Amino acid sequence: MSTSFDLNGQVAFVTGASSGLGAHFAQTLSEAGAKVVIGARRADRLTELAERITATGGQALAVDLDVTDAASIAHAVRAAEAGLGPISILVNNAGVPPKDLSLEMEEAEWDSVMDTNLKGAWLMAREVGRRMVTHGNGGRIINIASVLGWRTVAKRVQSYAVSKAGMVSLTETLALELGRDGILVNAIGPGYIKTELNTEFLESSYGQRIERRTALGRFGETSDLDGALLLLASPAGAYITGSVIAVDGGLTLSTL
Repeated sequence: MSTSFDLNGQVAFVTGASSGLGAHFAQTLSEAGAKVVIGARRADRLTELAERITATGGQALAVDLDVTDAASIAHAVRAAEAGLGPISILVNNAGVPPKDLSLEMEEAEWDSVMDTNLKGAWLMAREVGRRMVTHGNGGRIINIASVLGWRTVAKRVQSYAVSKAGMVSLTETLALELGRDGILVNAIGPGYIKTELNTEFLESSYGQRIERRTALGRFGETSDLDGALLLLASPAGAYITGSVIAVDGGLTLSTL
């Protein structure tokens, strides 16, 4: 049974890996045996993460990456394959939240959210997917969506929710397009997971209301996402494609 989740021999590329969920995903995949490529714009944070992974016996390669720039993506993917070999797992994790609500938001902020969260995921999937098809060994693309992709919350992060709804649709359409090439495309839809980026919000009165209404009565830890990630990345998930796995502690069962 343990071999079903074994990622030895795999090369995983994680975007948005300089902090938060991305950094955790990279460490989790490394612990399962994968060689990991970590990409983001904050080079210093990537170097620290690569050193931590290497110190525990893993293999990690840090690459500069701006997911809104197709040329940056192509350069990063070439560097990844030159350093660790063909990419077999892509985790599309890079994302940004908006600062303003829809009516107060400037067009540039809307574009920034969409370009990073949705277009960036497509650009990464296009670049890596082409190479997976060429190599002929199949692969896995795992998009990090959100429960907000199918569950709206009044007066909260509307543009983010729209981008994540697009991510769900992107997952489904890519799964149909790439399935015959042995490329499985799925998504994880986290609920509210505690990271260094959202502490202030989760501790706010609104955040506490969300926690009380979550079926399990708590916010998630980054480790709560490990099961879904490893299932979708490993041989254990060999017949799953086009799916979105909600990891939200039952948040979507309640009315916010």
